[in-house]
Amino acid sequence: MFKKLAFVSMFAAAAVVAGQAQWLDYPVPGVPRLPNGKVNMTAKPPRTRDGRPDLSGVWQTELATAEEIARRSDAAANALVVPGDDFRTWNRYFLDILADFNPEDAPMRPEARRLLERNIPARAESPSVRCLPQSIPRTDLMSYAPFKIIQTPDQITVLYELDNTFRQIHTDGRKLPVNPQPTWGGYSVGRWEGDTLVVDVAGFNDRGWLDSMGHPRSEALRIQERFHRRDFGHMDLTITIDDPVMYTRPFTVKATEVLLPDSDVLETVCNENEKDRARLSSK
Repeated sequence: MFKKLAFVSMFAAAAVVAGQAQWLDYPVPGVPRLPNGKVNMTAKPPRTRDGRPDLSGVWQTELATAEEIARRSDAAANALVVPGDDFRTWNRYFLDILADFNPEDAPMRPEARRLLERNIPARAESPSVRCLPQSIPRTDLMSYAPFKIIQTPDQITVLYELDNTFRQIHTDGRKLPVNPQPTWGGYSVGRWEGDTLVVDVAGFNDRGWLDSMGHPRSEALRIQERFHRRDFGHMDLTITIDDPVMYTRPFTVKATEVLLPDSDVLETVCNENEKDRARLSSK
């Protein structure tokens, strides 16, 4: 039942679409280019002075495949599509974090099922519709709003175009806080395993949704992200979600982040752009 409702209910519950970030196609120096001037997206990934992979750049989650778009297309779904806002192209896990499971096999505890049944029809109460932070893993999986990574030896800063939010991933050896004040985005510490950045995140509040469908989370949530820049223009991302209060076991999803070369993130303010909530029923 949950998956049948996902693409109809969640279209309205997803956040306001941000425009494609552009900085007038400003050519970034030092970028590998083909003879025609286009960026060589399959060139070797850059490295920092200390030999680490450099994850810096503007990234956006890869759009759904043609097969996935076709699977999501029917008369009811197609009627919801408007120019520049096609939910069928969004990452499957952004729409449904448990998309790999049949409903009867989903690793959900009874409390999580109860909250999901409440959240699905309560579209107007989605955090994103109310202009509250999307949080992780949703910000990792959005196919319609880019984010910018700025990498230094001791910290990686992530600037999200959506709502002008930011995130700090500390790579200076510190541990996660023992008794953190719960927050929307949690606290992030990172370490390198070879060429892969491993980020552990904890300290979330219980108000966020893991996806647009409404899968809940608790304050016990812990997330591990693994970022691996496989070439200049593509970065593999693996996300493991562990919330023993809501789910019976950890589960993992994967996505590909695509570099937006010669671009930048721009200002987007949700409260200035949100037009949907007044038309949505929470009943």
